[in-house]
Amino acid sequence: MAHFEGLLRGQRFDLERELGRQGDTLNAVRAARSGGDADDEHDPEGPTLSDEWSLRAGVHAELAASLAAIDAALVRVEDGSYGRCLRGGEPIGRERLEARPAAELCIDCAREA
Repeated sequence: MAHFEGLLRGQRFDLERELGRQGDTLNAVRAARSGGDADDEHDPEGPTLSDEWSLRAGVHAELAASLAAIDAALVRVEDGSYGRCLRGGEPIGRERLEARPAAELCIDCAREA
């Protein structure tokens, strides 16, 4: 179990760092969008600020969801339920946990979902 807890904590650290970077980028785009001199929709040289905002906000949301899944897995480590399928109660295979340490479902239940 310590192996998987270490994997989860490592992934959590990396995600928090990337969330911080994405947050900084979102703040920069927000500042650029709020400036009245930005010609958001007419720059032929690159993506519009609206496009950039949408892309970055989507990435940020995905990272936040991944972080929440890791936090939930760490709670399961703490309470002893880690590695068991939340739907069927069967053990989740080691190979699946190696590939997706935050997995909540065994492979069979994941296929059905």
